[in-house]
Amino acid sequence: MSTDFDVKLEKKSYIPDPSYKAGSALGDYTTAYQKFLDNPDAFWDEKAKELDWMKPWDAVLKWDYPKAQWFAGGKLNITCNCLDRHVKNGRRNKLALIWRGDNDSEEVYTYRQLHRAVMLLANALQKLGVTKGDRVCLYMPLIPEHIIAMLACARIGAVHSIVYAGFGAEALHSRIRDAQAKVVITADVSYRKGKSINLRGIVEDAVKNSSCVEKVVILSRERSPLELYKEMEVDYYAIQEGLEDTCPAEEMDAEDPLFILYTSGTTGQPKGIVHTCGGYAVGTHYTCKYIFDIKDSDVFWCTADPGWITGHSYIVYGPLAVGATVVITETTPEYPDPGVWWNIIEDLGVTIFYTAPTAIRMFMRVGEEWPNKYDLQSLRIIGSVGEPLNPEAFEWYYRVIGKNRCPILDTWWQTETGMHMITTPIGEPMKPGFAGLPIPGVLADVVDKQGDPVPAGQGGLLVIKRPWPSMMRTVYKNEERYEKYWNQIRNYYTVGDLAVRDEDGYIMVLGRADDIIIVSGHNLGTAEVESALVEHESVAEAAVIGIPDDIKGQAVKAFVTLIKGYEPSDKLVSELIYHVRMTIGPIAMPAAIEFVDSLPKTRSGKIMRRVLKAKEMGVDPGDISTLEE
Repeated sequence: MSTDFDVKLEKKSYIPDPSYKAGSALGDYTTAYQKFLDNPDAFWDEKAKELDWMKPWDAVLKWDYPKAQWFAGGKLNITCNCLDRHVKNGRRNKLALIWRGDNDSEEVYTYRQLHRAVMLLANALQKLGVTKGDRVCLYMPLIPEHIIAMLACARIGAVHSIVYAGFGAEALHSRIRDAQAKVVITADVSYRKGKSINLRGIVEDAVKNSSCVEKVVILSRERSPLELYKEMEVDYYAIQEGLEDTCPAEEMDAEDPLFILYTSGTTGQPKGIVHTCGGYAVGTHYTCKYIFDIKDSDVFWCTADPGWITGHSYIVYGPLAVGATVVITETTPEYPDPGVWWNIIEDLGVTIFYTAPTAIRMFMRVGEEWPNKYDLQSLRIIGSVGEPLNPEAFEWYYRVIGKNRCPILDTWWQTETGMHMITTPIGEPMKPGFAGLPIPGVLADVVDKQGDPVPAGQGGLLVIKRPWPSMMRTVYKNEERYEKYWNQIRNYYTVGDLAVRDEDGYIMVLGRADDIIIVSGHNLGTAEVESALVEHESVAEAAVIGIPDDIKGQAVKAFVTLIKGYEPSDKLVSELIYHVRMTIGPIAMPAAIEFVDSLPKTRSGKIMRRVLKAKEMGVDPGDISTLEE
């Protein structure tokens, strides 16, 4: 694969009010980054000491390529940092969780209440026979009990493996079997867009032929008695009756596993990404305090689900470690109407809002009259996660939601990295289309296939050149798959994305390196063509694939959804083809454009181009268990 292609870079930038940088925990980016470069181990040693440890570490980093040990010899429990220290330091009665349901129902937990709920469930799990190192699979709706269950596992040293409660029985079964989960925790139902989804039935199918599973814990959403299969099933609340609400935290080695999270990527068997207790705790706490700049007065809302790494790091472990008030909701962005999320921001006084580009583009499509109905003045910082935030979505987000004043954190990171890696730190100039700069603590670069840096404006492969604390430690039961990340280019971690730097060092992530269409020998990144299409005033979202062409080898076909008020027409097809020609060049012109009502996406919002390609070619799309609809 060739990576020597030039990218047309915009020069536009926005500079936040100077008060943002002056008041940020990070301070001046250049100074902070230089401090990291001068002594990386001392940098991370200082950040780790902001957490509570049961025993200090012997060494910050032991690096035996490609294996890392962070804070070797150190002992801690992540729940002591998320709960106990806040109960002791004056946040006892501060709101930890605010949950909003599909029907406007609401539940709140203070840090004291959350602490007790976690310890009570931890005792119940131990009573079921769960011990340190056992795997527990969580298949739950986005409700407070989901977060309580995560923390209860971590409290006793059990390794949680969360499966998003939108996956089907087959996907759940394969993850239960691979992790050899001893216990599954679920609910009878979840609610989505006013409809009830039978989670219990899915779990019943999934645990068939899973001899590893000893018990299924079922939470009744209505808190009414369930008729249980007593051989296997137990009631979430019944198992807690009569137990103490105090539970000592298990002493965990920094390198003990904290959780396994399965990620399917684009093809093949799901990979069980393993994160450990010490480095992950440091990375998520550090990024919440210094990158998100979460203050004690902030109300923090990340719209992800705990079933994804974003939910692990930026709903649960990171925000709770800094003592934030965290908003969670079972609502979807367009039900019962596209104003539901803006109403939550107004009603709860959300100050930091973190969502996905796919949601932002959906809001663009339905029109700014919806957010304009609500008072969004409480917002201080807005963020983006999951895929590159295209310039048009950036501009809309900044103007309509941020009211031309809120800094945008467009964050690049992965399940494998565990924490933010690249963004525009608070107070620094923001450039639409660019994720930003490597955060202090991260050494990132854009290189060619030999690992040599490429010039500014030239596309290349994004790599991380030095270990970082929250890096995955392995792929569960597949060390070879882990090592593949590190052995493609020298001693660098190869992330699998194409990127480009500008003269100031800002990095634009162009999309997956394998999302390439070769037209007449020229490499076209799908993200670049899609971004050009979305620049057009009529386009809400676009996905492009390569289709066979007798002369060119491959030609570009685009699938386009339109913004409300625009209609498909031959004239619009011509306009869009011309627009791509003028934006990128003749080689990128789509040979065909198909207007569609929606694009196939994973539940985390990523477009599944292979589903479009399979349909176009009339072949089996393979595993589509991650498909949203």
